[in-house]
Amino acid sequence: MTTIKSNKKTKYYLITLLTSFFIISLVTIYSTSISSSNNDVFSKQIMWYLIGFLLIFITSKINCKKILDISVILYIFINIILFLLLIFGTEVNGSKCWFAIPGIGSIQPSEFAKIILILINTKIFEYFNKKYPKRKFYHDVILFLLIMTITFIPSILTFLEPDTGMVIIYFLISFIMLFIFGIRKSIFFIIFSLVLIFIFSFLYFYFNYENNFINIFGTSFFYRIDRLLDWTNSSGMQLTNAMAAIKSAGLFGFGIGNTPIYIPEAHTDFIFSIYASNFGLIGTIFLLIVIILFDFTLFKLAKDNNDKNHKFIISGFLAMILYQQIQNIGMNIGLLPITGITLPFISYGGSSLISYMIGIAIILNYDINTHKKNKY
Repeated sequence: MTTIKSNKKTKYYLITLLTSFFIISLVTIYSTSISSSNNDVFSKQIMWYLIGFLLIFITSKINCKKILDISVILYIFINIILFLLLIFGTEVNGSKCWFAIPGIGSIQPSEFAKIILILINTKIFEYFNKKYPKRKFYHDVILFLLIMTITFIPSILTFLEPDTGMVIIYFLISFIMLFIFGIRKSIFFIIFSLVLIFIFSFLYFYFNYENNFINIFGTSFFYRIDRLLDWTNSSGMQLTNAMAAIKSAGLFGFGIGNTPIYIPEAHTDFIFSIYASNFGLIGTIFLLIVIILFDFTLFKLAKDNNDKNHKFIISGFLAMILYQQIQNIGMNIGLLPITGITLPFISYGGSSLISYMIGIAIILNYDINTHKKNKY
């Protein structure tokens, strides 16, 4: 009963923070729509948020554990959708990441793949905990290989779109969830050592054998890597303009709709720059405080939770949004490469916002609906 009451209190607190995100997102997107004369994104963001809040309300009336029980079906379904996307998807700027739906806009399946990956990982953890309550080393190796295989399939399909940033998120979710699950740290040490060796070898080949690299991987992939590494020289119009807008904002900013410089993709990838430009240092500090409070609330909910499935779901979701927050803000200020990662709950995007709201709905209502602790 105490856990249920605590979760209800957390629910109202998170809803309050989500409402703050809602207001911040709308004000900033409105600012971008003024400068670009694109009022459509503003009205659509309102619609996506209202749908998201409705999903949270609807989910509070159903048993969320049933969603976990059908995670395998959802996983198979999303991989089929990702495969069909490569054939029938709408190409934008050389990428097939979206299905165009008349009257609605575009849907990005990879956004929902992140949530489904969290769910199926949790289901696999549940199985291993029940099947092997006293796991041995080889059990952990099998679990690691299984989770990596589960992650690898949507990663390949998403990479072919191409969307490298989303692939990074997939693997980050799985690695963090494996760490929280508690597989042996020696496995992580071995894997990370191999990954580091691979990365250094890959970059050495890229920088020193350019022609051979292009012959093997193709020109398109070469330029994807080149764009990814642009940030090391602080080059590119997006980054240059974004940093200029932030630096010139001062303490209180230029006000809504008064961004002094044009920033491409302002309502998605570079919305942080627009917000910082409009509201200055004081407004930026306020946004960071709201983000930190939101993340800390999720962390505390995971830490204090007695239901292991719920803990894994929260951990995977928190890893996902925390990385995106750091990556998006980092690339806006030139500290991290530009990967097309949006700022959760703030950037425009129906697919991303709805997927986040689904994740929050499951997190808020999992224990409330099961009415019992799952200690395996």
